[in-house]
Amino acid sequence: MTDAKTTIDETVKANTVVLYMKGTKAMPQCGFSSRVAGVLNYMGVDYLDVNVLADDGIRQGIKDYSDWPTIPQLYVNGEFVGGCDIITEMTLSGELDKLFEDSGVTYDKGAAEKIREANA
Repeated sequence: MTDAKTTIDETVKANTVVLYMKGTKAMPQCGFSSRVAGVLNYMGVDYLDVNVLADDGIRQGIKDYSDWPTIPQLYVNGEFVGGCDIITEMTLSGELDKLFEDSGVTYDKGAAEKIREANA
């Protein structure tokens, strides 16, 4: 049996984009998770969603792993990117587009631009 840190480490390294969230990408269970999943879904990003509500060890373990106190948490190519506020800012500034492009992540640039237009 592996501990939560090992499971998390293996998950973020084996998947290009991972979102640790409350609920699932199809049914988020908190507003912050819903916002980040909504951005990724709208932009057509292929990502693994991990429901921290399904496992208390993972729920606390992800906070310890990243040294970040809140959920959701986005990882790209094994690196912690941020939580809801950071992902929102990166989306609006275009930094998230650049991160995806630099990381080889396929996404809908037109959708990203629509998000920015709607929030201008």
